Amino acid sequence: MFLNTTEGSLPTEASELDWMQMDPNNCTALHNYTLAWKWLSTYQPAYLILISVVGVVANSLVLCVFCLQRKPCTVADVYLGNLAAADLVLVSCLPFWASTIANNYHWVFGQLMCKLVNVAISMNYYCSVFFLVQISIDRYLALVRPMCQSRLRRAAWAKGICLGIWVLGFLLSLPILVFRQVNYVAKASVTACYLAFPDPDWQIQRNITNNVVGFLLPVTVVAYCSHHIVMALKEGQLRKSPLGRSERKATKLVFIVLATFLICWTPFQVVRFLDTLDYFQVTTGCLWGHILDICIQLSTYLAYANSTINPFLYVIVGRHFRKRAKEVFGTMLNRRFTDKSFLMVNLTSSGRLNNQKILFK
Repeated sequence: MFLNTTEGSLPTEASELDWMQMDPNNCTALHNYTLAWKWLSTYQPAYLILISVVGVVANSLVLCVFCLQRKPCTVADVYLGNLAAADLVLVSCLPFWASTIANNYHWVFGQLMCKLVNVAISMNYYCSVFFLVQISIDRYLALVRPMCQSRLRRAAWAKGICLGIWVLGFLLSLPILVFRQVNYVAKASVTACYLAFPDPDWQIQRNITNNVVGFLLPVTVVAYCSHHIVMALKEGQLRKSPLGRSERKATKLVFIVLATFLICWTPFQVVRFLDTLDYFQVTTGCLWGHILDICIQLSTYLAYANSTINPFLYVIVGRHFRKRAKEVFGTMLNRRFTDKSFLMVNLTSSGRLNNQKILFK
């Protein structure tokens, strides 16, 4: 394990500035490890730019729909809109690392951007998982306890909760803000942006916080809510009522978003846990360390792709979202067409008037 150059393992959470810092006498698998890192470094920039461009466009369109729709936002809209905002922040930061990796890991954006970019990436994960928890709780209250007039089902309260989640995500990312540094690394001959923890225990504490606060506890709450939601959806009375059918459709979208999040982020959480075991030498061996480094890379790329996938889930699964999107963009196109038509009529009318003036002179 070496310098931590990126948040969430870009190029990895715990290895970094790669094979250049390894001692060839310590491991017979150095050659294969070097080839693996070269292969990853070749494709990383293109991959990051791809998910960044697609993610920025898709999440921006989602935010436009939520912000410009005529109907008042529901609680679910508030949470999904903030989730799209968190995804937009993350994918907007990825080009910085794409450029750095393409430049042989030289960080050229300065100390301030080193801190801000990586804090934003760290916040994305915490905020995303907490927004999903709130979405699950909202579905639980809507379907399992529909008679309970909870304040949590009010849009104003949902906005306040979202603000609190953003603040909590920032607080959990404070170690990134404090310990991110840009320094010259002589062994690798690069000026790197990396985490310079004063003690290795900080890294383990961060791993445990991410595993417990950022995964186990939220997944437990989501699992509890999902179990009761499924049981409620099986009840005949809820299935037959128009309100029940509407809530079921909204819940279907939520379940698919949750499932996608778990598929994308669970491998990263597992690898982070294995990194903690490696620190305590529960797992030993040079080859194992190399495999863990590569797995951290690959699991991180899968995790970051989640921010690009979510907007497409809204369109594919969310029928109500598609309807609102058509209304919003249809209104915008109609307004633009009307403005052009009005301009053409004015120009045509003015032209005819001028011709008449010339003819009657």
